[in-house]
Order: sequence, then C-alpha cells, then structure tokens
Amino acid sequence: MRIEDYAIVSDTQTLAIIGVDGSVDWLCFPRFDSGACFAALLGDDSHGRWKIAPRAAVTATRRRYRGDTMVLETELDTADGTIRIIDFMTIRERTPDLVRIVEGVRGRVEVATELVIRFDYGSIVPWVRRVADGDQRLTAIAGIDALVLATPAELRGSDHRTVGTFTVGPGDRVPFALTWYRSHRDIPESPDPEASLAETEAWWRDWAARGHCSGPYRDAVMRSLLVLKSLTYAPTGGIVAAGTTSLPEGLGGVRNWDYRYCWLRDATFTLQAMLHAGYADEARAWRDWLLRAVAGEPEKLQTLYGVAGERRIDERELEWLPGYEGSKPVRIGNGAVGQRQLDIYGEVMDTLLQARLAGLDDELGAWSMQKNCLDWLGKTWREPDQGMWEVRGGPRQFTLSKVMVWAAFDRAVHTVERFGNDGPVDRWRALRDEVHADVLAHGYDANRRAFVQAYGSDLLDASTLLLPLVGFLPPDDPRVVGTIDAIQRELVHAGFVRRYKAGDAENVDGLPGGEGAFLACSFWLADALAMSGRRDEARVIFERLLAVRNPVGLLSEEYDTHAKRLVGNFPQAFSHISLVNTARNLVDDHGPAKQRARRAHR
Repeated sequence: MRIEDYAIVSDTQTLAIIGVDGSVDWLCFPRFDSGACFAALLGDDSHGRWKIAPRAAVTATRRRYRGDTMVLETELDTADGTIRIIDFMTIRERTPDLVRIVEGVRGRVEVATELVIRFDYGSIVPWVRRVADGDQRLTAIAGIDALVLATPAELRGSDHRTVGTFTVGPGDRVPFALTWYRSHRDIPESPDPEASLAETEAWWRDWAARGHCSGPYRDAVMRSLLVLKSLTYAPTGGIVAAGTTSLPEGLGGVRNWDYRYCWLRDATFTLQAMLHAGYADEARAWRDWLLRAVAGEPEKLQTLYGVAGERRIDERELEWLPGYEGSKPVRIGNGAVGQRQLDIYGEVMDTLLQARLAGLDDELGAWSMQKNCLDWLGKTWREPDQGMWEVRGGPRQFTLSKVMVWAAFDRAVHTVERFGNDGPVDRWRALRDEVHADVLAHGYDANRRAFVQAYGSDLLDASTLLLPLVGFLPPDDPRVVGTIDAIQRELVHAGFVRRYKAGDAENVDGLPGGEGAFLACSFWLADALAMSGRRDEARVIFERLLAVRNPVGLLSEEYDTHAKRLVGNFPQAFSHISLVNTARNLVDDHGPAKQRARRAHR
C-alpha cells in the first residue's frame, strides 16, 4: 500500500505499522530497533504480517484515532455489513502487547484472520504450538524470540501460517492479544483486552491533557505531539527519528536508510517543541538522554546513537527482502554513525543552553563536557565534514556545518554571560567572530545573492534556511532575504522544498537516482518567511504541508511531488517536530524560531 495508507500504534518503546486493509505490516519487538516479526512492509506477506479483515470485498474504509490517543479504529464496509477493528498497544509494564478487537457494527460479517510470524525481518519461521489443552493460546518460538497469542476465535495452522474465520454481528466483540517474551522465560499472562483498552485510552488522554495546545492548528499540533511521544523510548527518554527502516526517499531507488535511532541534530528542535507545549518532563528526559549519549571524548561525538545510547550501529543489507515497491537495498543500522559532522557540536551546545534558559535543572558534568567539546572544536573547525545531510560522496566545507560551529561558540559565550559559568570566554568570542567572518567570506555567493551549500560551490541548499533560525544573521538581512528568494525560485517544486536541485542529488551525495521534497525544509521556509514578516506566504506553505498529512494526521520524511505520495521513513519525527514549531511561529510573535534567534549573539 501507499505509505499514507498506514497508521501506527505504540507503547512508547516500539510501534506497529497497520494498513488501511487491517494488516499489521511492520512490528519490531521489544524495541524500535529490534528485529521485525512482521516485515511485509519491505516485502510481501511471506515476510510476516497479521491481517484481520472481512472475507467479502471491502467497499469503503474509514479510520481515526480515538480523540487525543493512539488507539486506532478502522471501519470496513462490505455488502453484508460493517466491522470495526480497534488496535492499540498497552503501555508497557513488563512485556509488550499488541491488542486487536474486532467489533460488529452493522449486519453480519464473516471475518478472516491470517497471522504470519517471521522473526528476524522475515527470515525465520518459528515453531507454533498450543500452550496446553483447554488454553485458548498459541505460542511461536525461534531463538530468543517468542510470541503468545490469546483469542477466543478458533484458529488452525495452514502452510506455516495461523488462520481462522468467525462471524460478528452488531455489538459482538472478538479480541486478540499478541505478547512478546524471551523464549527461555515462562509464558507471560496475556492482557485482558477490554480492561487494557480502557487503561490505554485513559493513559493517552491524561498525557495529552498535560500539555497546553490551543489556537487554529491545535488538532494538528496535538497529533504531532502524540506521534513524538509514540517515538519516545520511555526507559531512556531517547526519541527515534522514525519507526521504520528503508522506506525509500525515491520510489524504486537506493536511498533507503534505517531511522530507528536517535539523532543529535534533532535535539534543539525537539526540546523546543516539547517545552513550548508544556511537556517539561519529556524535554528533561531528552536532555538527559543526550548527556548520557555524548559522554566521553569530544572527538568521538556521533551524529546518532541507539535508543539507550548505544554507539555501535553497524550498517548491513538484508538481501532476502525485496524492499518497499522494489526499493533496494534494505538496510539495518546506519553507516552515518561513523561520519564527521561538525554541526552536531553546535546542536548540543544550543540544546543545553535552551534547557538552562527554560529552567531545567542543570546536570552535573554537563558544562565540563561542553568545554572539552569546545576545546576540540577550536582546533578542528576548519576541517571538512559530511554535513547535515550525511552525504556519502566525500567530506566538504559545508556552509551549514560552519554556521553551527559558530553557534557552538556563540552559545558558550551566552552561557557564561547569562549563568556565570567558567571558561575562556574571550577566546570563544574571538573564535565566534572568526567563524562568522569565514562563513560570510566563503559561504555566500555575491553573484547569486545567496548562501550556497559549500565553500566554492554554486549549489543552493535548503539547510541555509536555518541561518536566521539559529541567529547567525537577522531575518531581514539582505543576504538572508536573497537566500530565501533564491531557494523559492530554484528549490521549490509544486509548492514543496527540495534539499537541493533534483539533478544535483547524485553529485552531492554520491548515490544514483533522486528523492522527494524534504518536508522539514518546507517548514523551515515557512519559519524563515514568518520571521521576516511575510506571514501570509508562510501560512500558505504551512497549510499546504497540513494537506499532505495522511487521513489520521501522520507525515513521513519526504513528499514525491510527481507521484503525489509520501515517501521516506514513517512516521518521521523531524517532520512532526517541525510542524509543532512552525505552527507556534505562525500564531505567536515570540515563537520558537524568534526565541532561539534572539538569544544568539551576532
């Protein structure tokens, strides 16, 4: 199916991707980055899925989340009647559970279920057996992984699949509960589906009520915040970039990456989104995750980490999976973990300053770590890197990387001046000024009247939209205005912003083929326009972005303007973070972008 035909449910440690046809096509237990037991999303039903649907042809479908929750309802109409499938994951106490309840709505409908369990991303067929005589439960075991399924429905084995049929009329409810456990442990108790439904719905409603969302974009913002909570790994506070791997940036292409990890680059935007919505606990947990992850030698700072701060995230290809719509290779792990990306130092410094300004309790050892990073950065900032887009075509002098080096020293100076922290502030001021002058001398093309992607290049890059957002120059500076106008002329296609020109993609990142428009870049354009007083233009872009959300309010990483489809990993945290912050920038004169830029020293 199209990516926009999917929705998610989550227990804030992993998530399930569920199609509009009633099929769970992606599920990793017990963590976001664990091996998938359902991987049909990147192959077909033989790679694992769990489908529940009417046996007769479906004539219409409706989907929604129950209010401000992550409890999903899918209604399927047939000539015989209508059923409703209620999907959710219990908020985990010990073991992860996926619960599905089939409810009769109208008429009498015959329903079929097909459970195809394939551990390790579709590569391992488990042993399946009944738990015991009289027990309506089945177990599936292979290696360390085990699942137990509890349901009153009659099931049978067929060709390494578990199948069954049943009929529901108005008010009938047939529950299913699938629970993961380690195979050497005792089989856990299965949850009570109806009690768990009430508890899960109440948990999400209580969480949503803790925030303060209002204004014309309230519903879109709250849905995005719920997605961000769904992408949070609760035990550590880390937030994964997306719930999937290898959904392509270009259909049929090779830009297929694993995003089930936590990126430092997302840190400041994430912190702002959570703080401004009233979720200080989540912001603090994210800040604390960041500090634990980056602890150690400054030269070994990574762009991404595992959900618990793991550093070894080796990339490999799964050759047995054909990929989403033939997009190969399918990758797990991410080779960008070993790249040098200087912009992340500025991101870390900015995040920790924003946390202090917001009144979050300072973490012991944080400032010492920051000073070590600055000492190292002061010696190495002139070196090339792979940039924020993690290009695989070799290091360059990327403009945005240097701008964020400037931000690192700028935030250090601000921390000393505002909070009295100790440090060589005169040296940091001098370095800040030196980097600033360097960017103006080499990153700005006077002939094009715009900042360019890298020193010596004439290519535009949407990342330069961040210059006013981080306070490098005022939003009304002619060089910023010229950059915005140039990006609008050359990088906007069908109303959406590309990272760089489609024809330049292969030269930039060393990979064949193209990609869609990067949704976060379109939000950044709206932010930059709003900051420069062009709010009407910004609002048009924002409304266009809202219109490409799927029917339940979710966004992927990119948008294919030719096929008019969502592409890239899903749901994408950066897209939803950007939505939250841009909505605030449009309705609040003191929104996140202006607050971040105003606190910078020029």
